[in-house]
Amino acid sequence: MRLNAGTTAVVVIDPQIDVLSPAGRNWGAVGASVTENNTVANLAALMETAVGEGYPIVISPHYFYPSDSQWQFNGPLESDELATGTFARAGALDLAGFAGSGADWLPQLAPYIEGAGTTVVSPHKVFGPQTNDLVLQLRKRRCERVVLAGMLANMCVESHLRHLLEEGFEVAVAVDAVAGPRHPVWGDGYQAALVNYRFLAHAVLVTAEVIGAMTSRS
Repeated sequence: MRLNAGTTAVVVIDPQIDVLSPAGRNWGAVGASVTENNTVANLAALMETAVGEGYPIVISPHYFYPSDSQWQFNGPLESDELATGTFARAGALDLAGFAGSGADWLPQLAPYIEGAGTTVVSPHKVFGPQTNDLVLQLRKRRCERVVLAGMLANMCVESHLRHLLEEGFEVAVAVDAVAGPRHPVWGDGYQAALVNYRFLAHAVLVTAEVIGAMTSRS
């Protein structure tokens, strides 16, 4: 899988405080994986390379608005997110209380996300990009290949991977620029995701390998 700035986008999923910071609501579940993978530093290195080499960065965020509390059924993670206020915002057209909240960008990544060359698509509402405009934004840029990174490994990242594959994209996963939750009964979400990445993705690489491919002139 060859990466080049003309046809490849770096897609970062949920680079938000609630899943990447000790101050976030989900740190108890994801903190060990984020720390062990050096996820934040790897995300920053990946995004810095994308900016320097002219690769489009596309952010697929996760937000919940007050109207989402009217949902009549949810899976276990959705129920937990809504109960804890994870990714909560005042409203789709209201940024009151957003800055510094759990839904806000991780400060270390904010400079890249707020750059002129970055596109923030509409939020995905469950796990995959079927409910946002990610695929449209990629198609309009004639992007055929995607490097995936972000959170959570076995939830939103894997769901984005599966959908993008079905949409005909070549997809690589930067496996140390993601992390996953651990549960005492359900198991290690990161390790579960790795198995499926290896079966599904066109390339499963560490960040250093992705950066090497992005900067190669051969």
